[in-house]
Amino acid sequence: MANLAENLAASAQRSPAALALRQDEQTLTFAQLDGAAAAFAGYLTQRGIGAGDRVGLSLPNVPAYAIVYYGALRIGAIVVPMNPLFKTREVAYYLQDSGACLLVGMAGDAATGAQEAGTDFLDVTTLPQVLADATPHPQVVDRPGESTAVILYTSGTTGKPKGAELTHANLQTNLEVSGRTLLEVTAADVIMGCLPLFHVFGMTCALNVAVDTGATLTMIPRFDPVKALEVISRDGVTVFEGVPTMYGAMLAAAKSAGAHGGDPYDLSALRVCISGGSSMPLELMRAFEEQFDCVILEGYGLSETSPVATFNHPNKERKPGTVGTAIEGVRVRCVDPGGNDVPTGEIGEIVIAGHNIMRGYWNRPDATAEAIRDGWFHSGDLGRMDEEGYVSIVDRTKDMIIRGGYNVYPREIEEVLYEHPAIAEAAVVGIPHETLGEEIRAYAVLTPGQSATPEEITEFVKERVAAYKYPRSVRLVEALPKGATGKILKRELPRDAD
Repeated sequence: MANLAENLAASAQRSPAALALRQDEQTLTFAQLDGAAAAFAGYLTQRGIGAGDRVGLSLPNVPAYAIVYYGALRIGAIVVPMNPLFKTREVAYYLQDSGACLLVGMAGDAATGAQEAGTDFLDVTTLPQVLADATPHPQVVDRPGESTAVILYTSGTTGKPKGAELTHANLQTNLEVSGRTLLEVTAADVIMGCLPLFHVFGMTCALNVAVDTGATLTMIPRFDPVKALEVISRDGVTVFEGVPTMYGAMLAAAKSAGAHGGDPYDLSALRVCISGGSSMPLELMRAFEEQFDCVILEGYGLSETSPVATFNHPNKERKPGTVGTAIEGVRVRCVDPGGNDVPTGEIGEIVIAGHNIMRGYWNRPDATAEAIRDGWFHSGDLGRMDEEGYVSIVDRTKDMIIRGGYNVYPREIEEVLYEHPAIAEAAVVGIPHETLGEEIRAYAVLTPGQSATPEEITEFVKERVAAYKYPRSVRLVEALPKGATGKILKRELPRDAD
């Protein structure tokens, strides 16, 4: 099997009446989802779209997303997912760069972006009629495993976003190792789909894993902590996947409900929680596990690695604060700028090799050659590895602060900030300094009902770290900027000197 869409066809044949997708009152069985995907594939064929053509997809987590995704894959087309919150110019860039011939989305910026790019547009509200009128495409088109299935654009933290080409084999192997082998997902599981499906974490670990294993994916279009807790309780979710800020928001929501006499949420069906996207503060992990009597397993990966590269394997010792060891078929090293392994326990750039590495960046041979050297993908993340192969993420290479010649890793300072009882969220960045080069600034969001001054926070950190590490500047803010997955966007925090 090479085409990822074979998984849907197989699950539909094996368990046609089993529930594949749920979004509140909307439900689709595997037979219904496969039938709808076949109809959409037929519609694409009638439009002259075929293998290798790019189809843009700009939708939140709704059943239509899966229909379009698997319908396009069914005929060998390449899916180009994008954030439905994108503005016109962002949509146009993705479409022009990928050469997409069709965009499926909602009226508004998606439509105007398609118009600006000269790309055909299909309003998702017309999808039911489109499916009803189409002649279903009966078979899944066979594709070589090394052929591109999805072009996932990186966040563009440096320069314009680049499209990472993930192949059918990349995605199939990653879902098998993460879903079947590590998490042992079965048809009895209910996976919570609040991670955006246009992001690699949600696409692989939620949608692709659920469809492959026959599990149910219960979806919410946009993350809301109260809604997430309600759905977990209502649907008996067994596998929850999120980023650290989601866990923090859910913990705060549950505590707030309890403080006001609300009924506690029933999360008793949860058998495992997965965290990725960024490192989880240890204090948050401890508090969440204590509140909900569950276990959180951290993993690590990137868009370019399909995404899972390392994981705290359920059948091995869990080491909180680490992202585990390399998954089956993947190798991970920490190297110096010359590409040489650093000694055990010392900090180096994380490089990855294995079945999960992207084919390359779409139409960017120079960027591909820079990122993948001698078969090793250079992540740009700094980490250390212990004697048992457990990896700890220290920071992004570009986030490291050099203060007066000393290296300061923001994550270390953020861990201390999260220990403060009044702090709900924190981010540490470097700001310009005339003599030191860079100074350390902390941004903090206070927990509702708690109080603290910048001076108190500075003193709290000063007592716990070396003198060159504590933040001389602390700013209290109402909220921190976040991306689509809930990841804190440090690049949007002001870096003005005090």
